[in-house]
Amino acid sequence: MNSLDHSTFHSIGQLQQALRSGRLTSEALVRGQLARIERFNGQLNAYVEAYTQRALGAAIAADQQRAAGVDLGPLHGIPVAIKDLFEIAGQAITGGSLAQRPRISRLTATAVQRLERAGAIILGKTHTVEFAFGGWGTNAVMGTPWNPWDREVHRAPGGSSSGSAVAVASGLASAALGTDTGGSVRIPAGMCGLVGLKTTRGLISRHGLIELCPSLDSVGPITHTVEDAAWMLDALLGPDPLDPVSAQAPVFSAAAGLNQAVAGLRIWVLPQAERAAIAPDILAAYDRGLEQLAALGMHLVEQPLPRSLELCMRVAGGLMSAEGYASLGALFEQSDLRFDPHVQRRVLSGKAIDSAAYIDLHNQRRAARKAMQEAMLNVDACVFPTNAVGSVPLDQVDEYGTPLALLGRFANLLNLCSVALPVGFDGQGMPVSMQIVGKAFAEPLILRIGHAYQQQTDWHQLTPSGWALDKEAV
Repeated sequence: MNSLDHSTFHSIGQLQQALRSGRLTSEALVRGQLARIERFNGQLNAYVEAYTQRALGAAIAADQQRAAGVDLGPLHGIPVAIKDLFEIAGQAITGGSLAQRPRISRLTATAVQRLERAGAIILGKTHTVEFAFGGWGTNAVMGTPWNPWDREVHRAPGGSSSGSAVAVASGLASAALGTDTGGSVRIPAGMCGLVGLKTTRGLISRHGLIELCPSLDSVGPITHTVEDAAWMLDALLGPDPLDPVSAQAPVFSAAAGLNQAVAGLRIWVLPQAERAAIAPDILAAYDRGLEQLAALGMHLVEQPLPRSLELCMRVAGGLMSAEGYASLGALFEQSDLRFDPHVQRRVLSGKAIDSAAYIDLHNQRRAARKAMQEAMLNVDACVFPTNAVGSVPLDQVDEYGTPLALLGRFANLLNLCSVALPVGFDGQGMPVSMQIVGKAFAEPLILRIGHAYQQQTDWHQLTPSGWALDKEAV
């Protein structure tokens, strides 16, 4: 792999050093990633559409600004991919569905506007599970992205932000924007060896987002490092009058405190009662991750969860189906249209949830949130595995089972924040991840813990092999 092709896998921090020193230009970086998209997207299926001319124009403008002494910050000139749930004015949006003709957006989502304001270059739109309702990353109508950690076997990428994770992991983008309703940023980040940040609901505006479940939906970045995620978050967060949920969002800098001490923090580990559903090789990598946190001076605490992960999964799943049916039911009931059958089943299951049952789900959620808030009074954060199992070949995916949802949905239900980061590999050579979970709006703390871990380990520096471009192609 030549030096330019290699740079397409670099973190934002590494890229900014190269850009500011003059060793790299944004134009060269964008051309390199566009060349990779042209060469590999046919197999990887990460992108729905690449914005070639738009991205090149923005890259040239970024280089001109830098030459004139203008520096917009860490994201200036960095190529970013956008999940195909976000509106971008003048561009097509599908939501991962072919049931309706793609429409052209008339507005740009606030999150995308903020990335561009920070100097990021939008490379294009990435694939998603149909309307984001699924954890494996499969899409029967638009194709399932290919997990790049296995060049020969088509394995599940994780979802629903499948294309975003595959794009970053395979050097087709330097970072990406996703959404998380029940693990949809963390699951694919975990399966693709990346960092995925599930933010507190309302911290980042959802204006211009096709929502699945407004009660649980959140926006978050997928990156190579925790530091990159902090920079992305700093550009994205803050109040937006166009999104009532984020109107009172706090403003802070997650990146500013990354290097503060972590020794003495109390970390709640996965209780023994919850370990039975986790694959043994996942637990082995997770336990080694805990050992590293202890070596950094953190105190590991085991105590029972006030509500089981399974209960949280079921309550969150009920809310997702109920609200998904409210917005999508009329579409998915049309028998003459083509849908992903598993997504259609999940959406239509919400028809059976009447108003009394829906209110009861919210009552259960409020009680569970209160119990978790009380249980976290004597700890600083939780550290659990991200996924119960690793990536499997597509023909082994069980769409009716819910092992992936088990460790994802509780953070959304309880309105916690969580960052997933790589901690090793399973017996099949696929990435394993753990998540650091914090109280609402505690993103600076969980990112600080994750950053401290990554300063002592190198899992985040590893990249999948077999995806090198020929020198002539760059």
